[in-house]
Amino acid sequence: GNGRGVVSTASYEVREFGIHSGMPVSQAYRLCPTAVFLPVNFHLYWNVSDKIMQILRKYAIKFQQTSIDEAFLDTTGKAKDFDEARSIALLIKKEILEKEKLTCSIGIGPNKLVAKMASDINKPDGIAAVREDEVKDFLFPLPVGKLYGIGKKTEAILNEMGIETIGDLAKSDVQVLQDQFGKFGLMMHDFSNGIDEGDVVEEAGIQSIGREVTFEEDSNYVVLLTEMLDKIAEEVYSSLVDGAYSFRTVTLKLRYE
Repeated sequence: GNGRGVVSTASYEVREFGIHSGMPVSQAYRLCPTAVFLPVNFHLYWNVSDKIMQILRKYAIKFQQTSIDEAFLDTTGKAKDFDEARSIALLIKKEILEKEKLTCSIGIGPNKLVAKMASDINKPDGIAAVREDEVKDFLFPLPVGKLYGIGKKTEAILNEMGIETIGDLAKSDVQVLQDQFGKFGLMMHDFSNGIDEGDVVEEAGIQSIGREVTFEEDSNYVVLLTEMLDKIAEEVYSSLVDGAYSFRTVTLKLRYE
């Protein structure tokens, strides 16, 4: 219950106690003293992620990994309708469970935005499909903060403007949104109407790999700092080798008291 670590991620069980990622471990302990706290193992996570992404690629015409645990698949040509897309989703879930002993959530939609938001419906182990003629009925009743790309600050501004739901945003004056948010206002308006022209594209790998350590107590002991720097550099290097990644910039972050 002591210490200065930060919650990396939280299981669905402890989220009911108000624990979330980014929260100090000491605060998480106070919220749920019976919770089990485990150290992170990034080397394991990246290895498993790579294996799952290899599984996903087999089912896609186009594939786009967006994070360690998320990807977009374009199944056009492999699935002629939503029913066949659902069958593919079931095969994906079955193979991941058999090979990696993990569950996953899959959203099916006419574009990336809708598929992404559909994937959040039945977590942590579900499938949700939103057909083209169902998009507005699906989106409009949701709180505006649920729209992909809108954070808490933007949500607060929208609420002050009288925009509470995604439907409110969809019906808002585009010019007002553009005056307030610039190009982002136009994008929000498109997204709120279920419009997303973004294609599934293979990106040049992940954008960055990082490691952070928070000490139990402040330290200026050079030997300790050097040993820790060596350790996290080795972890980053291992991830680069495992993923066959190249890089061009190394950044060191040091936080003082």
